[in-house]
Amino acid sequence: MRKKVLLIDTVHRIIPDKLSENGFEITIGASLSRTEILEIIGDYCGIIIRSRINVDKELIDKALNLRFIARVGAGMESIDIEYCKRKGIECLNSPEGNRDAVGEHSIGMLLNLLNNLNKADRQVKSGIWKREENRGQELNAKTVAIIGYGNMGSSFAKKLSGFGCKVISYDKYKSNYSDGFTIESDMDSIFNESDILSFHVPLTEETYYLFDKKFVDRFKKPIILINTSRGQVVKTSALVQALKSRKVIAAALDVIEYEETSFEKTSIVTNIPDFKYLVSCDNVILSPHIAGWTVESKIKLAEVLVTKILALKL
Repeated sequence: MRKKVLLIDTVHRIIPDKLSENGFEITIGASLSRTEILEIIGDYCGIIIRSRINVDKELIDKALNLRFIARVGAGMESIDIEYCKRKGIECLNSPEGNRDAVGEHSIGMLLNLLNNLNKADRQVKSGIWKREENRGQELNAKTVAIIGYGNMGSSFAKKLSGFGCKVISYDKYKSNYSDGFTIESDMDSIFNESDILSFHVPLTEETYYLFDKKFVDRFKKPIILINTSRGQVVKTSALVQALKSRKVIAAALDVIEYEETSFEKTSIVTNIPDFKYLVSCDNVILSPHIAGWTVESKIKLAEVLVTKILALKL
């Protein structure tokens, strides 16, 4: 069988170049529609994706020679992984490639919130000079809780280590992972001790709207929320309610629940009251799903993925 690989999304040149050097035949299919992909997918032993196309049962059934699906990035929610397992198809991703980017972005958003930087910047540029109103808070001595201690969560914890804060974490699917940067905890400790909460979980049935009113109400203290994982982990209406009640005193969101599957755009959200409220808040900062989106991570994501593909020994 010819080692043909279809690139469904645009990727760094490292991927097609390295695979070609190792005997793979590459097809650039970033402009192909789903219908066109379904027509040709049976010829390929591998596909490389980001988030443009859902790899569902229909597509997998058409991919008669498929040996692997490789995603440039971390999240795998666009792939029917269980069905792939039944078909003997390897599913690869590359979270090692952008974990540093996500960790740094999370730190940046948190320090921005604690020191009122966005608000102060806008004020000074408008000729407003307010010092007392923009007095910040130090991260030192605060308790930062991390939910999900994989590549992203552990990177964030490592980068927090120089700030003198206490870092606790919970991961339902891991144990005995304390690494000198976090204290392995349970959810009761998260609810009782947290000053700051950061999500680093995949989007699954278990994490969909994990952050809802019932979840928020369990926190003993008001918290700062950071979400750089997936938008639908946080129910926006619950966050708005928590901001209004001061159960959440500030929020940093790199992702929002209104994003479309590709992450390249969102549904038009300017007319959604909950989103309009977030936009109006000085204590909320937003970025367009770029936490893992650095010049360096684009290279590292490609290098990690190519290494995993070549290790399959096809």
